[in-house]
Amino acid sequence: MKNHRYLSVIPMLGVVMGVAMTGFTSAAVAAPVLQAGPEPTTHTQQAYAPEDNFTAKWTRADARQIKRMSNPMAGSRENSMPEEYTMPSVPQDFPDMSNEQVWVWDSWPLTDADGKQYSVNGQEIIFSLVADRSLGFDDRHVFAKIGYFYRPAGIPADQRPVNGGWTYGGLVFPEGVTGQIFEDQSYSHQTQWSGSARIFPGGEIKLFFTDVAFYRDAKGNDIKPYDPRIALSVGHVHANKNGVKFTGFDKVIPLLKADGTYYQTAEQNPYFNFRDPFTFKDPAHPGETYMVFEGNSAMPRSSAKCTEEDLGYQAGDPYAETVPQVNGSGATYQIGNIGLAKAKNADLTEWEFLPPILSANCVTDQTERPQIYQKDGKYYLFTISHSTTYAAGITGPEGVYGFVGNGIRSDYQPMNLGSGLVLGNPSNLNYWPGTPFDPDYNQPAGHFQSYSHYVMPGGLVQSFIDTIGVKENFRRGGTLAPTVKINIQGDSSEVDHSYGINADGLGGWADISANLNVNPSGIIEKPLK
Repeated sequence: MKNHRYLSVIPMLGVVMGVAMTGFTSAAVAAPVLQAGPEPTTHTQQAYAPEDNFTAKWTRADARQIKRMSNPMAGSRENSMPEEYTMPSVPQDFPDMSNEQVWVWDSWPLTDADGKQYSVNGQEIIFSLVADRSLGFDDRHVFAKIGYFYRPAGIPADQRPVNGGWTYGGLVFPEGVTGQIFEDQSYSHQTQWSGSARIFPGGEIKLFFTDVAFYRDAKGNDIKPYDPRIALSVGHVHANKNGVKFTGFDKVIPLLKADGTYYQTAEQNPYFNFRDPFTFKDPAHPGETYMVFEGNSAMPRSSAKCTEEDLGYQAGDPYAETVPQVNGSGATYQIGNIGLAKAKNADLTEWEFLPPILSANCVTDQTERPQIYQKDGKYYLFTISHSTTYAAGITGPEGVYGFVGNGIRSDYQPMNLGSGLVLGNPSNLNYWPGTPFDPDYNQPAGHFQSYSHYVMPGGLVQSFIDTIGVKENFRRGGTLAPTVKINIQGDSSEVDHSYGINADGLGGWADISANLNVNPSGIIEKPLK
């Protein structure tokens, strides 16, 4: 690609996050039959100012609705969850999008401040966490780098190569750049984790990501806790019919480090979470730019407690737990939250923390890759969580969880009968989940099929393949899964099982398509179909 002539671009930015939908298109389905259990917490969806000291709660009463939806009679290797909230099963003979060059997992498109997805001069672009395939699949996290892929825009999924038609372009950052921000340079591993990418005039790209340093001995034991920072790097994209390349990305600007007031630090818990920045603008607050990210509630691990409000049971509920019961169960080790920050300058190089917009104390430890999605005047907060990171007494599938409110900061109502479950892998909640590298015998083949779901305009959802198959016959992933579609209406959603190449709910492999194309002169051409 050295001899190709690359062209810079000047995008025109859109104004609305997401794409309005026409309503449900999949076949009508009966509402899930709820088993005996607690009622969900009442949530108003009321909006508050982004700066207000109000944090919505995904309560234990809410999360226990997931188990209430589960069919207690589902037998071994059967999905026990409602089909309308379950991702279709992905075939085990999946193609690899990188032609066996790298492991691929968390991925995100090139967007503007409103979530519109852009191709550049006819090339679609995505960013992904990648790692060399010489590593074991489960060893990839401490060696992760941000790479990128590109492909020609505007080609229907059924006319592309089976693997999605992506070309691996290489790593975004030159070697050594991202490690320079750490005061302690004695790290054993320095890695890059998930974030988001925004396009600006002149082909400028602001890449927000999680910059991480690990401090381990030769045996892999921690010498001291890992050090994650939310960071920014700025570069430029150049594209023509022959390919895509980036320039810049030779400097990293540290933006945020967990503060111990709103967001748990390494001193409070060496296993804390602080990562996955997603930036956006809000039409209700012109001129401001916000960021959501994954965090943990700022309590010391050894003394963390959950409150009556974290449990969220209605007065007199016969299925309610008591605070002492929950705090004594070990559930206090799972105190995930979703953080909010606001930019202090137009360059987006200075940020300030605001209180979390959602807590999941005694519910789950991970609220990964949060994003704000706007539709029909509503604000949807999506996040992902593992089946294995739920607190004691709570369970649910791997997948997407969603909450709806009237503003960025709202008394968010968990979607779908108050549960929060939007798109889970096929799972059987009557049995232990196992792990991706050791699935439980009784779980269906798709229990760990995909993760790190990202909701795109029009309700399209992308994820990566983790593990497909049953205990005695499974295949690890490391490539992107087929795109699926959810139809969103009010506080409800359902999987569109009529979507896809074969109208079976599964779209093209790694089908992350742009909404708009930007040409070299900066003019937005007709929306891509």
